[in-house]
Amino acid sequence: MTYRTWQPEHRRRPRLTRRGRIALLLGMVLALAAAAAVTVSLLQRDEPAVEKPRMLVIPEGWRAGQVYAAVDRSLGLPAGTTRAAAAAPATALALPAEAAGNPEGYLFPATYPVLSSTTPESLLRYMVDTAGKRFGAGHTGAGTQRKGLTLHQTVVVASIVQAEADTPEDMGKVARVVHNRLARGMALQMDSTINYALARSTVDTTHEDTRIDSPYNTYERTGLPPTPIGNPGEEAMTAAVQPPEGEWLYFVTVRPGDTRFTADYAEHQANVSEFNAERRAAKAG
Repeated sequence: MTYRTWQPEHRRRPRLTRRGRIALLLGMVLALAAAAAVTVSLLQRDEPAVEKPRMLVIPEGWRAGQVYAAVDRSLGLPAGTTRAAAAAPATALALPAEAAGNPEGYLFPATYPVLSSTTPESLLRYMVDTAGKRFGAGHTGAGTQRKGLTLHQTVVVASIVQAEADTPEDMGKVARVVHNRLARGMALQMDSTINYALARSTVDTTHEDTRIDSPYNTYERTGLPPTPIGNPGEEAMTAAVQPPEGEWLYFVTVRPGDTRFTADYAEHQANVSEFNAERRAAKAG
């Protein structure tokens, strides 16, 4: 008699049809897309878009009044808002004691970011803090001590250099003229200080202008004016503390790019005559 050992039948695994496979893949794709959408939504909710700042450019040599007006325009504020903020004790600008609360000279020329949250106070502090870092560092501080000037006096010199020099290359020579005149007790006789007193900017200074009663009249008064006459940049500050050696006492810009320096008064007068002739010709033309 023959016996067979019983064995269970092998069950066939179900096989997906072509249509079933396509349906399964489509379901997986849809599930992944839904998960990605949820992730993006959560990221957008947790990380709001970063505001792109606008840029406010403050050129070298601008006076405080020009800076205030530019800040008002940039922030969309009524005229005079930033000027009032500059004078407010609550703004608490980090100025030297000699500045007596006047930020003229310390609104450092640079490019500043402006956001919707920016205020006049925050911008003014940023400018003054930047000036403190640039003017108080390294060679500037050491150069100021060598010249026997305070930092504030150096900023005054630099502001005159910034206003008077026709080119960056002339800055050092203009600074040397200022230092030479101060050393001799001579009046600086700078047209830029007259322009500051008269709230204007011109190369034409009359004899009547040089007789105005003002502490900024450096034709009538010796020494430095009481405050800077604008906001100098780093090049002007470097020139103020590291001018080249020279005996120059006079200079005049006869024409753009042609500034003549001399220690001889007669030569200077000849240069001034040439300048006046150039001006008359330009006005006649």
